[in-house]
Amino acid sequence: MNHIVLLGDSIFDNAAYVNGGPAVIQQLQAKLPERWNATLCAVDGSMVQDVHDQLSRLPRGATHLVLSAGGNNALDNVNILSERAQSTAEVLNRLADVGERFQQEYSEVLQHVLSYRLPTAVCSVYYPRLPDPQLQRLAVTALAIFNDVIIKEAFLAGVPLLDLRLICNEAADYANEIEPSVAGGEKITGTILKAIAEHDFLRQRTEVFK
Repeated sequence: MNHIVLLGDSIFDNAAYVNGGPAVIQQLQAKLPERWNATLCAVDGSMVQDVHDQLSRLPRGATHLVLSAGGNNALDNVNILSERAQSTAEVLNRLADVGERFQQEYSEVLQHVLSYRLPTAVCSVYYPRLPDPQLQRLAVTALAIFNDVIIKEAFLAGVPLLDLRLICNEAADYANEIEPSVAGGEKITGTILKAIAEHDFLRQRTEVFK
């Protein structure tokens, strides 16, 4: 029996945002082949460093791990978009500090996940859907710092990457500005199963799924 475990934040733990519709974990369970199982360890509101605690609840018999985390770390630094600065160099230096801190946190968590020696996939952070075009533009630019870390760590570890920026690419994929809708969940779960079915985890070579 294969057993997929979802780790991370509300990208997977989105039940509170789908107005009674199926959450990601329910959508995934409905698509699984016979004798497969899926467990939700992800918790809405979690940051990357919270995944350490989620791993302590890893169910016995887990065979595949999927990690989607980092969006709340980005939100935790959203104030940087409105801070005053004297120069472009000062802005870039602040962004570099944020990126370096996230690099350490994400690397530590991914190494903890990989220590279980189970086939693992990671997800990028998708773009928000903000009504203000200028704020949307700034948010997309700032998220590049976080996604650069995730993509780099995925390549270093040789694990497949689910690029949520390309998977959730329509307004209907969002329940609100930052949470996946039922339609988004359908895309996400379909890509999870595609990655598990098609990726050769023994090669330890990164492949991007979208």
